[in-house]
Amino acid sequence: MVTGGTSGIGLGLVRGLADAGADVVPISRRAAVAADVNDRASLERALKEILAQFGHVDILVNCAGITKRTPTLDVSDEEWSSILETNLTGTLRACQVFGRHMLERGYGRIVNIASLASFVGLFEVAAYTASKAGVAGLTRALAVEWGSRGVNVNAIAPGVYRTSLNAALLDGTERGKEFLLRTPLKRFGNVEELAGACVFLASDAASFVNGEILAVDGGFLASGVNQ
Repeated sequence: MVTGGTSGIGLGLVRGLADAGADVVPISRRAAVAADVNDRASLERALKEILAQFGHVDILVNCAGITKRTPTLDVSDEEWSSILETNLTGTLRACQVFGRHMLERGYGRIVNIASLASFVGLFEVAAYTASKAGVAGLTRALAVEWGSRGVNVNAIAPGVYRTSLNAALLDGTERGKEFLLRTPLKRFGNVEELAGACVFLASDAASFVNGEILAVDGGFLASGVNQ
């Protein structure tokens, strides 16, 4: 089950998991199985639909996310709450709804989508940065709490991938140029390049990997001086 699985990074992971042999159910507000991570009842309905068709859920990938660039002094309460609600609380909500089913079965793999912002500050996206730092902390907390009960919880921290979510922040801007400068591979990632990490964390090959935040970032977090 992939939240936010009908576009961007989520769609790339859906395709990667399907290519690896998984039965994949993307959910979003717009297509596939309809659910909203901001609405617990809709997630519970989605779980019932999936169980009716497939019998169980082995893998949960949390991709639903939003961002907005705003100078922090100008961030409204509404904007802050909206971003935290979707990116962090929405991830928790999906983990609770689907994690309960996994814990009852004694098996599950949860892969959250963290960010470079889980580790470093990004300019004028304080709400997004706080939310993704929270996703990393939540991942570790659930790994500690649920690992002994058969549910491994990890996260992927993507580097800079051009998607509909961030294109306006990257294309033809000084911000985009800085991201490229700080990425040793000197290019943005393709969403297909995240699939291998997701398949690994969702598979038995990662049976002893728990609480890990796996960066797939072209070397961004390793980067210091690049010229």
